[in-house]
Amino acid sequence: MPKMKTRRAAAKRFRKTGTGKLKRRKAYKSHILAKKSRKRKRGLRKPTLVAPADTKRVKRMLGV
Repeated sequence: MPKMKTRRAAAKRFRKTGTGKLKRRKAYKSHILAKKSRKRKRGLRKPTLVAPADTKRVKRMLGV
């Protein structure tokens, strides 16, 4: 049977950490930034982990 193909869109958005968790970027940081506070934009810079409810689905997309 052939290998599973990785969904390339998912591969560009998610990274696996050393412990096997999935890292993602936060949303709402691409445009219309003038009305967002400095504090809010600063918080959006940091990456975060994928929610446990979505982890299984994302791992399947990545072929992990």
